[in-house]
Amino acid sequence: MPSSGEPANIPATEFSSERALIPLKEISKKPHYYSSAEHTRVGEFLLNELKNLGLETQTQHDFVLNEENRSLTKPKNIIGRIIGSNSSEALVLLSHYDSALVPSFGASDAGSGIVTILETLRAYKASGKTPKNDIIVVFSDAEEIGLDGAKLFVNQHPWAKNAKLVLNFEARGSGGPSNMILESNGGNANLVKAFIAAKPEYPVASSLMYSVYKMLPNDTDSTVFREDGDIDSFFFAFIDDHFDYHTANDTFENLDRNSLQHQGSYLLPLLHYFSDADLGNLKAETDDVYVNFPFLKMIHYPFSWILPMLILAVIIFIILIIYGVSKRRLFGKAIGKGFLAFLGALIGCGAIGFFGWKIILALYPQYLEIQHGFTYNGHLYIAFFVFLSVSILFSFYKIIARKNEEVVSLMVAPLFIWILVNTAVFIVLKGAGYFIIPVFFGLLAYWLMIRQIKPNFIVMLLLAIPALFFFSPLIQFFPVGLGLKMLVISCVFTVLLFGLLLSVFGYYKMKGTLSILTFLIAVGFLVAAHLKSDFSETRQKPNSLLYYQDTDSQTAYWLTYDSKLDDWTKVYLGDSPEDASSFNQYTSTSKYNRGYSFAAEAPYKNIQQIDITSAKDSILKTSKEISFTLKPNRNINQLSLYVDTSVRFEMLSFNGKEVSKENLENIFNTRANELLLRYYVAENDSLVVNYKLSEAKLLIFTVMEYSFDLMENQNFNINKRPKNTMPKPFVVTDAIVLKKTFSTENLKEQAKDELSN
Repeated sequence: MPSSGEPANIPATEFSSERALIPLKEISKKPHYYSSAEHTRVGEFLLNELKNLGLETQTQHDFVLNEENRSLTKPKNIIGRIIGSNSSEALVLLSHYDSALVPSFGASDAGSGIVTILETLRAYKASGKTPKNDIIVVFSDAEEIGLDGAKLFVNQHPWAKNAKLVLNFEARGSGGPSNMILESNGGNANLVKAFIAAKPEYPVASSLMYSVYKMLPNDTDSTVFREDGDIDSFFFAFIDDHFDYHTANDTFENLDRNSLQHQGSYLLPLLHYFSDADLGNLKAETDDVYVNFPFLKMIHYPFSWILPMLILAVIIFIILIIYGVSKRRLFGKAIGKGFLAFLGALIGCGAIGFFGWKIILALYPQYLEIQHGFTYNGHLYIAFFVFLSVSILFSFYKIIARKNEEVVSLMVAPLFIWILVNTAVFIVLKGAGYFIIPVFFGLLAYWLMIRQIKPNFIVMLLLAIPALFFFSPLIQFFPVGLGLKMLVISCVFTVLLFGLLLSVFGYYKMKGTLSILTFLIAVGFLVAAHLKSDFSETRQKPNSLLYYQDTDSQTAYWLTYDSKLDDWTKVYLGDSPEDASSFNQYTSTSKYNRGYSFAAEAPYKNIQQIDITSAKDSILKTSKEISFTLKPNRNINQLSLYVDTSVRFEMLSFNGKEVSKENLENIFNTRANELLLRYYVAENDSLVVNYKLSEAKLLIFTVMEYSFDLMENQNFNINKRPKNTMPKPFVVTDAIVLKKTFSTENLKEQAKDELSN
């Protein structure tokens, strides 16, 4: 990745992170989550930015019923276009402008993507080029709550019909290199070739990343373009400093300037290339394995090569074993010891990674408050487990590799295991097909080891370089991207990598000394992690507080998601709060399925509730049709509507958006919980619910009303958070929650009373 950002005084036709930071500062002044006042301000700012760049601009604003999520939103997309000389095809530049539904400033996620596009467009316009293809800019809304802005654009905007490719910019942390990942319904071969032809300066990409990405529940706007529009995407995201993701630390100051420059180093050459490319020829029937490598930039070849390369490696391995035996360089006992050592290290280090992290969580329970699982000192723990694994490996091989002559026999085990790994790759994870490349270099090194009792150190080191470049990043990638519970993968990859480097390490004379040294380094990292295990003003504890009012029983409670209360939450919940599991039946959405943990009685406040009115209650020939409206009387952000899971609807619509027949039966009529709809309120719009039942049946609804204004609401005087704490991400916190039940029969009687009066 770039070693630094570029200053503002570089040529106007180049991407400058310093110039990109100017609009970012404006975007990330305050949290700007969907439907907030700041969200509106940011949208208007971006619309003006596109106008100032000379683009044709418009907004797209409508209700979106996300049937899979059972949610309703009203996103407002900010859209611009540069009309090309041949407007039959279009390239889409995509990022979202809403920040997460907590007080996150959204500088990285996805303010960095927004300004990457703005600065690249400025540089492209400065070049004086007229594109062949249309260039469409989509700053989507409501990405954080369901990818709904992307759904609105793909399914309803006329410009989407000509879209053939998307370049999407995202972030899942505040630093590190940006990874390129493909989203395609078909083969990726042409996309990979086009990416290489565009010549980005710092490509970080591998087919393994998308294979892993597809296994995870984390979708992006690109997923919508692929699934709903069959439009392929490249999306680019940096994921390091994951502890800042969706938190109050996703700020202008914390964004890594090099990461921002890296995003620009992708988009500018790709924009120049794809603005004139034949976008209609990017579909392919075949997939390519691809991976970046120093100097060569990118290596790629068809999936169809994976099996022949594997078979070739097996044949070479067998020939080398026969050759080694004939040369009397291989001995059964030494080979057996090699398998014992290598498999023992794999199992032992894997177990240390798996159980070691569990022990650390038991010793430091405060880490459980960090829901995504990557702690502020996470890199120190990665280093600890890696150096501890290396220490164990040196110790094992000190015991069994007493002579240089034995190293060639000990190398059999890691080569055999790597061939098994690549066999598994061929069967279940073809995106990792490039794993075979370092094995070929290992086999070449092995041939030299058989020929020479002590091969040339420099040659062995050069042959180890592919393994180092391919696998070292993975040791860090998995726990950073997926949480420290993946330290087991770091340990396993450390052992596997060490095995391929046995052609170098195996000949070291001071293995015992190195074992002690790496153990001491590991201890040093563990001590450093301990010293940074507490929370501070720069490593804030995530905490949560909600005011919950049951308007039916006229009771109120303080609630929290926290496992461990701190001094701030204890002011409201006390030292001995009650268990809050009974409140979780109607809890708000939580990415990590976190429920309320503690509750304590709170004073009942006079807070204005929503109005619930009936508009229709009629009996048809074969069914009963009912309509009612939930109208906010104060600024609220979310309404959740619940009804018994046994109810079977014949028709169901929300604000005029009718549920499809398929999803009515497969989703809404087969709910695992009582949630019927989660409505994210914008502009204080009402929610109009219309449904049909096959029989006249009394329904009892529960409505939960959320406003994210607990900290500033005049009914409360909440203490300011200490500087070593911050709002907990991934949950609804700092909110006022009102619960109310009603029945359609109540509404009917209420309407009669109003008429009589």
